[in-house]
Amino acid sequence: MMRLRSLVFGFAFMTALPALAAEIPSAERRSGYTFMTPDTKAIQDDDTANPGMLAVLDGEALWTTKSGEANKSCADCHGDARVSMKGVTARYPAFDKALGRPVDIEQRINLCRKDHQQASPFANESHELLALSAFIGRQSRGQPITSGDDEALAPFVARGHELFMQRQGQLNLACANCHDDNWDKHLAGAPITQGQPNGYPEYRLEWQAMGSLQRRVRSCMTGVRAQAFDFGSPDMVALELYLMSRARGMPIETPAVRP
Repeated sequence: MMRLRSLVFGFAFMTALPALAAEIPSAERRSGYTFMTPDTKAIQDDDTANPGMLAVLDGEALWTTKSGEANKSCADCHGDARVSMKGVTARYPAFDKALGRPVDIEQRINLCRKDHQQASPFANESHELLALSAFIGRQSRGQPITSGDDEALAPFVARGHELFMQRQGQLNLACANCHDDNWDKHLAGAPITQGQPNGYPEYRLEWQAMGSLQRRVRSCMTGVRAQAFDFGSPDMVALELYLMSRARGMPIETPAVRP
């Protein structure tokens, strides 16, 4: 109860702040990793201790599992993921010409399942979808984010930026109020990070589980008492795209570990 009161007080305080929302210069961009305690950093740094690596191993098994009426595996089309998937997560969400809009990596996995494996899509936040996206993301660890470079994505990046700046919910807060204006401060004893997306899907200690960037965004929206975007909705993907383009050049850390 005391923590809840502290959160409400902190949010109310930030609501009264002017909307500075100055974009963070490239030289000052910091991964959420840099805000963590040494103990949490140590968990992420050691693959034998990082619980996200269990999902990566499950994803590796799924990569070679034949599925659907086509009886195909991911490996049948893409071969060795260490080669074919290197750098892929770093450029998603990417523009899909057939759909005329961006899709994120989880949507791409499900499109491949439907179109090439003739299999049912994995449910949002399911263990299978998170495991496969974590395995694919692991192949890009250390690769710089390039998402948003495609000119076709420009209007969608702009929409994501609009959403990032837009105040919403009963607490009347925008993403920018926390993650641009007040990063490196504290709210209810917890550090406010820049909200960089370079470790997803990641293992969060508060969840005791893996989760996608979209789950984290929805959690933030619930925190400001706003109606959370649906998983995979156009606005959700646009916001995800903006967050990735905002982090352009930062290295992928999948699977990251966060408090």
